[in-house]
This record gives sequence, C-alpha cells and structure tokens, in this order.
Amino acid sequence: MRNPLSEKIVTIKPSGIRKFFDIVSEMDDAISLGVGEPDFDTPWHIRDEGIYSLEKGRTFYTSNAGLKELKVEICNYLKRRFELEYDPAHEVLVTVGGSEAIDIALRAMIDPGDEVLIPQPSYVSYEPCAILTDAVPVIINLKAENQFRLTAQELRDAITDKTKVLVLPFPNNPTGAIMERKDLEEIAEVILEKDLFVISDEIYSELTYGRDHVSIAQIPGMKERTILINGFSKSYAMTGWRLGYACGPRLILDQMLKIHQFAIMCAPTTSQYAAVEALKNGDRDVQEMREAYNQRRRYLMYAFQQMGLPCFEPYGAFYVFPCIKEFGLTSDEFALRFLREEKVAVVPGTAFGECGEGYIRISYAYSLENLKLAIGRLADFVKRLKAERT
Repeated sequence: MRNPLSEKIVTIKPSGIRKFFDIVSEMDDAISLGVGEPDFDTPWHIRDEGIYSLEKGRTFYTSNAGLKELKVEICNYLKRRFELEYDPAHEVLVTVGGSEAIDIALRAMIDPGDEVLIPQPSYVSYEPCAILTDAVPVIINLKAENQFRLTAQELRDAITDKTKVLVLPFPNNPTGAIMERKDLEEIAEVILEKDLFVISDEIYSELTYGRDHVSIAQIPGMKERTILINGFSKSYAMTGWRLGYACGPRLILDQMLKIHQFAIMCAPTTSQYAAVEALKNGDRDVQEMREAYNQRRRYLMYAFQQMGLPCFEPYGAFYVFPCIKEFGLTSDEFALRFLREEKVAVVPGTAFGECGEGYIRISYAYSLENLKLAIGRLADFVKRLKAERT
C-alpha cells in the first residue's frame, strides 16, 4: 500500500501545549495552568445576542468576508481604540478565529522558498503554518535581558535577500512581553528599508497592564505593509465561538478572501451576530476581566519573588514565563516532575521554540483561588529542588 501521508505534514510536531493538557485530563485532582483560555464565561449580553440570532432564524451563510454590520463595528473599534482606519468593504475579513487569519495571510503572501521571520518564544502555530506554505521559517531568538522584545538589530541580523514577511507576535504568548511605540518605530525603519511585510498578531491587544497597546500599523508607512490580526477569544472570553478577523491592504485581503472562500465559506453566523454586540457594548466587560487578570499577575510576581524564582515582569496577555535554569532540569523534565509530584500542569518553554529552554509558561487565565493552590504546590516543589541541589 502506498504511503497516504504527506512527508511535510508528518515532519511537523504536534502542539507541546496539548501534550500536557491531555496528561492532566486523565489525572484526578490535578490543576492545570497550561491552557490559554479565559476562565470567565462569555458576558451574558453577548450570549443573549447569539441566542436571539438563533431564535430569529439567522442561521444562513453570511457573505464570505463576514457580516457587513460586523465589519463596520470592527472598523469603528479600531478607530476608537487605536486611531486606525480601514474600509469595511475591502480591508476587513472575518475568519474562524485568529488562527485561520494567520494561516491564510501566509498562504496569500508566500511563494516557495520565501523566508518568514518568526521571533520566538511565540505561539505554536506560526512556524508550522509557514512550513505548510513551503516557506523557510527563520527563527529570531528573543532574549530575557531585552524583556523578550524584538530589537531592530536582531531583525536586521536575520534578514536575507529571500526574506519577505515578519511575524510580529505582541503582546506575546508565552512571555507576556509587549512592544512599545519606540520599539516599533525602530523595527519599522528596518522593515521599510528592506521592503518587508508584517503579519501582526494582536489577539491580546486589550490585555495590557500599565501600558497602552500600540499596533505597528499605527507607525507611519506601516499600515500598507501590515496584516493586522485580532479576534474575540481572549478579550471577550469567546474562545469556543471561533471568531477572528484580519485587516490590511485590499491587494492582500482579496487573495486571503479567495482562500477563505474555498476552505471555509464564512465564519459562524451566530458568532458574528454575538461579536457585533461585543464590539458595541463590551468595553466594560473587557475592563473588568483585565483588572482581574492584573490582580492575578501581581500575585504571581510577588509569589515568585518570595520563593526566589526569577521572572521578568510581563505587561501583556495572561502568561508569566519564569526561569527554571538553576535546577539543572530541562523545561520538559521540570514540567513532567511538577505534574507527577504535585499534580499541577504547566507548559515547558520549549513548546514555544527551542530558545524557551530553561523556562516554563504559567497561564493566569484561572481563578485566584486555583492559582494560590497551584503556586503553593510550586513553592513546595521549588524548595525541594533547591534542597536536592545542595
């Protein structure tokens, strides 16, 4: 029998996040701090709008690019929050989560052999999606001493004559790092000089603490070179609704739309009606969730300080990325021992790239009660490991 499988897909590793999620699902009394999913329910007024759309029989396909009302509200939101202006008719595409938007943006822009720059540690999908387009992923290793931000020099050093696209993953999963305006201005100079394009994943744009999110599309000369990707999963606790969007130049969006038409048809209709309500009336919900996350973030930073576990202070998303190098264990070994001995699941830093070795990712998209219980177990585990080293 012929091998039915593509060699390319076989070589792609499965998600390192799900590995630990699957283990903990089989373990009694275990606590998972591994999955980046808000513990909040979707706010009731958003759910009500979804329910109402079903009661009204709004169960048909929308246009391929999405409901007109939703695209208009996306543009209103981006104008209100970030002073970005897009044409809802031609520069907005509603997708099945931000993940689809990442995939089809790369597929619309890449020819075989083009190089895609991917700063790591970062979200697990960028590199596989680049490989599936026959691109050459070029990894830029972000450094703790730079607060895991991308520097202009790091960008410049990675560029060759085959480089076409930079993935910009900020606020960052797994580190919680952000890019401030001055950081973006410096890398924008390099992007313009080298004639590159940007896929800017801004799914955590509403979850920043003490810092305002800045999109690279706000930097002069960058809007026409940037595909801005965002969605509803993180900000509005709508993970299961599977809804995201991409905004960018019509030249690129038209080609992304073709792929979306053939592969998806349109995003879920019920989710789109609910998202209109989220954008119109959800600002207060976002603020309340952000305040709760910030409380958890501050608790974790204090707890790490108390147990002597090094961790730079993150200002975005809902993750912390403490360093565990002192224990002489790999990230995978640390996470497995912690799970088996203390029944708490965290994610090895290497799930987000090899430069994540020596770190673990802890999500604080969990209740403060669960965090306190899990971090108490972590403190015991760290104390035991330190005793083993002496």
